[in-house]
Amino acid sequence: MQVFFDDRQFGHAPEFYFRLGVNIPHPEQPERARLLREVLVELGHDIIAPGDFGLDPIYAVHDSDYVDFFRTAYDRWVEGTGYTHPAIPNYHTGRRVSRVPNGVIGKLGYYATDTSCPVMRGTWDAIYWSAQCAVDAARHVAAGEGPAYALCRPPGHHASRDASNGFCFFNNAAVAAQELRGTFAKVAILDMDTHAGNGTEDIFYDRADVFTTSMHTDPSNYPPHFAGYADECGEGEGEGCHLNVVLTPGDDELQILMRFDEMSAAIQDFGAEALVISLGFDMGSDDPLSEVGMTATGFAEMARRMAAMEIPTAYIQEGGYLGPSLSDNARAFFASGAFDEKAAAPVF
Repeated sequence: MQVFFDDRQFGHAPEFYFRLGVNIPHPEQPERARLLREVLVELGHDIIAPGDFGLDPIYAVHDSDYVDFFRTAYDRWVEGTGYTHPAIPNYHTGRRVSRVPNGVIGKLGYYATDTSCPVMRGTWDAIYWSAQCAVDAARHVAAGEGPAYALCRPPGHHASRDASNGFCFFNNAAVAAQELRGTFAKVAILDMDTHAGNGTEDIFYDRADVFTTSMHTDPSNYPPHFAGYADECGEGEGEGCHLNVVLTPGDDELQILMRFDEMSAAIQDFGAEALVISLGFDMGSDDPLSEVGMTATGFAEMARRMAAMEIPTAYIQEGGYLGPSLSDNARAFFASGAFDEKAAAPVF
């Protein structure tokens, strides 16, 4: 399987994260990508840097002013404040209609829904090349060259059309899906992460050509809190083209795999011609952000069930943090047999 990754994705290295009223070490660290890359090398997968496809694929799913803001955000922050530490907003938009301000502090708050996405000197390169990985993976799949995996870091599935959220700046899965739409009439995005793919839902919520489905922990008392509920099914032309599969904290691998089959059936019913997998290893039972009990065995079986759908597929990395089993779970997934020339059949 072809893997795409660029070393510039290491440049975004946030130190702290404000959670439950205190600063804690930021979970979204470059080390995540290093560990995943080591597993892929160990398993013999070919890893190459993506091509540079420019901004148009990112503009296709994001507001152009939002995208352009990040190109110069850190420099503007340093110039405007005199500080060189990471830029973190302390103002956010209210619930009434808001205007886009001119100053960097106000813009940070306008384009961010939380404080988990600090902007530093290496942020632009990291998020830009993360998105390029998604583009190249999608083009690889569209060309009929088999499945591809974009080791996207930072992740993307919480980023909406014009706002960062939950460690995510550009929505890499959405970028990949839109790229695939250039070849395929119907594309599905299957989001398997302990957190809802709320940004992906936002981007495609009123569209009938991209089916989105997300399995995640109940958001009523868990991030992203404000989206990811079972009654959200799309609107306008997109009504019926979104499915949230909500897990209860404590659900184990058998329950998770059973609910996965609901998503698979919905994708088949939609008639998807291509598939994007938003892949989160943070469902692992010992992941620091998880409240469900996925295991390495479960991840391997999930990979086989994904391949059993027999749809051209681009895999886009989302969560999966520095818990003890991150490497083991990734190894189980990528060594499952699902990426062989003939994928293994499901065994559960």
